[in-house]
Amino acid sequence: MIRETIQNVVANITETCMNEDVYVTDEESIHLPSRGVIIGIIKDLRRVVFPGYFGDENISSTMPGYFLGNMLTHVYEELKAQIEIAFLYDDKGKSSSAEVTEKAREICERFISRLPYIQKMLLMDVQAGFDGDPAAKSKEDIIFSYPGLFAIYVYRIAHELYVQNVPFIPRIMTEYAHGKTGIDINSGATIGRYFFIDHGTGIVIGETTEIGDYVKLYQGVTLGALSTRKGQQLAGTKRHPTIGDHVTIYANSTILGGETVIGCDSIIGGNSFITESVPAHTRVSIKSPELTLS
Repeated sequence: MIRETIQNVVANITETCMNEDVYVTDEESIHLPSRGVIIGIIKDLRRVVFPGYFGDENISSTMPGYFLGNMLTHVYEELKAQIEIAFLYDDKGKSSSAEVTEKAREICERFISRLPYIQKMLLMDVQAGFDGDPAAKSKEDIIFSYPGLFAIYVYRIAHELYVQNVPFIPRIMTEYAHGKTGIDINSGATIGRYFFIDHGTGIVIGETTEIGDYVKLYQGVTLGALSTRKGQQLAGTKRHPTIGDHVTIYANSTILGGETVIGCDSIIGGNSFITESVPAHTRVSIKSPELTLS
């Protein structure tokens, strides 16, 4: 009985896979990138950006150039292969293998060349975390332990691939960070320097969000779109807010809309719901409920 049931289920699932365009059929060996390999790249790059923190190597007693050179060569080869796979799957054979290989090489070389810049941005993010959190005992504490910094790290890596129009891989990266931290930063967002996420759980930053320098977000903040009912018709449009420099947004606040601008040096109080622009140097707060004792 179970054998017949399994045979029927196999036949139905196979038919669905062959008839629906969202299933991978491995035609001509085309397949999706490997999530496991991409997660491995994230882990390897963290050892490069923060050498000595996430591996058993002792940078001070070894040759850092040798270690970093080996790591970057490995990352380059792994990432290049995954980018080739992503493009081959995405364009369904419209480009030749040689064209895709060359495109992946160019993207990877540019990505590797950007790592010193990414490291400098992340070190400013570490400084922001240390300066902004009196509970932080050291910068090492932030690098090792803070989920906000991990989410920012993955975002900054993924964003470099997003701006080069790499399919699949940036989203795989940021969703990995989302799953580990509860912080959802779309790789398309633009985020300035000295960015700090405190606590972080439940933060959502949409694809077309623009965030300036010296911005601080607390848990539960949403920087989202006013409406997504039109679905794919909204792709490529500015749907998410712009946050100016030196803005602090406290817990569980929601700011929506592509035309919504929060001016520089503003403070958004907790539980605010904002769909219109806020001028610079403004404090927004929700009236505190009255406490009645009986």
